[in-house]
Amino acid sequence: MNIVIRSEGADRATYRSAAYRVIWRWHFYAGLFCLPFVFVLTITGAIYLFKPQINAFLDRPYDHLTLAGAPKSLDEQVAAAQAALPDARLTGIELRADRQDAARVLFSKNIAAAPAEEFTNFRVMVRPDTLEILNIEDERFRPTELAHDLHSDMLLGAPGHILLELAGAWAIVMIVTGLYLWWPRDSQSLAGILYPRLSSGRRLFWRDLHAVTGFWVSFFALFLLVTALPWTTVWGKSFRYLRSVGEQAMVKQDWTTGPADKQAQRKEGFQQAAPAASADPHAGHHGHHGGAMAGGPAPLGFDKAAAAAAALGLADPVTIAPPAAGKPNWIVKSTTQNRPLRRTVELDPTSFETRKETGFFSSPLIDRVFGVGIAAHEGQLFGWANQLLGLLTAIGYLLLVVSSVVMWWRRRPQGALGAPPALSSGPRLAPFVVGLVVALGVFLPTLGLSLLLVLATEQIIRRFLPGASGWLGLRPI
Repeated sequence: MNIVIRSEGADRATYRSAAYRVIWRWHFYAGLFCLPFVFVLTITGAIYLFKPQINAFLDRPYDHLTLAGAPKSLDEQVAAAQAALPDARLTGIELRADRQDAARVLFSKNIAAAPAEEFTNFRVMVRPDTLEILNIEDERFRPTELAHDLHSDMLLGAPGHILLELAGAWAIVMIVTGLYLWWPRDSQSLAGILYPRLSSGRRLFWRDLHAVTGFWVSFFALFLLVTALPWTTVWGKSFRYLRSVGEQAMVKQDWTTGPADKQAQRKEGFQQAAPAASADPHAGHHGHHGGAMAGGPAPLGFDKAAAAAAALGLADPVTIAPPAAGKPNWIVKSTTQNRPLRRTVELDPTSFETRKETGFFSSPLIDRVFGVGIAAHEGQLFGWANQLLGLLTAIGYLLLVVSSVVMWWRRRPQGALGAPPALSSGPRLAPFVVGLVVALGVFLPTLGLSLLLVLATEQIIRRFLPGASGWLGLRPI
């Protein structure tokens, strides 16, 4: 990869040419590795941008039903759902503004054979008037959840999650080096970078499509890559460790860092639903705090809790959880993806008056910063404009992938990969650039370790595999 120091007597033009070639190699290597992953992330991310609209569309058969009679109480609807899924634990309901909508009753279940554990969430749709079960849905198979899981780990679990973290780190390298390669040096070079030259032939068309799209999309793409870091395994857990120092450790972060963390969160929800339920509406006074054991009766009080929750004005979707292990109050929670609007309210189990309220602005500053970034990343911070901006960025990403593959295919030499040839000697990178690479490798540990691995692999191939060295463009010129 030719990371050495620029010589003092180097001619400026020669230095620029050498630096350009080295950075071009990095850009090529980064793209070669991460473009397939970028393609998957772009498609799944574009789908997930529209999660609220997609879920609302899929749930249309269960909304605005024509009822044959008056709706039954929520307590009865929850009990009907519990009877339909007796081996699961009730975790709550999703509040609906229209009483003619099917009830959404939420459950947690261990779907693995003992002694293994794999927890997942279910939702049961209950017709309000007849208590008919309209659907039992394993939330893992919701289209938006499948898109989320593909976006998170490609359905490969922890290895896939780390692999995507690595791809994201190299995508940052790809974008930064691309900006260096294509950044306008003077006013004469704006054409083909700020705007395409549409009448200059097919070869320049693909080059300009790549450069112009990259120039305008890069800053938004970098934002998406950086705001994805809190979810990652290596970087995210390192941040969690640093976050554990200080008062912010007292507040649990509301995002997960990897599949294991997600499973731990689901297990916690399952365990909190463990205490035996009581049909006594005052069960909270007797130490039996509402969450239902698998197969046990559903707790009473959902109608009063829903009435109190509706008056709070929380952002949809809103969930209502009955009293559970170590949590004697009813929990009303906004789970909107627009994190600054999230609020959690605890209701007294007897009077259903507000006992405690927490929200986005009561969380630590660092959590608020990341929360805003995550909301923007998911396209939910400032409405449809955020979704449109995310969609345009995704389209730009796809154009970069397609144009880069076309350019490589058209220009690749016979019998070689087509990587820019390595340099044998002469002026190389300045200390500032080397320092920037080192800093980036420290900030992104997966990038730093993989960069060292690439450098070591290059040297091994050069020394012991001359045929592969020529094919990879490692023979110096």
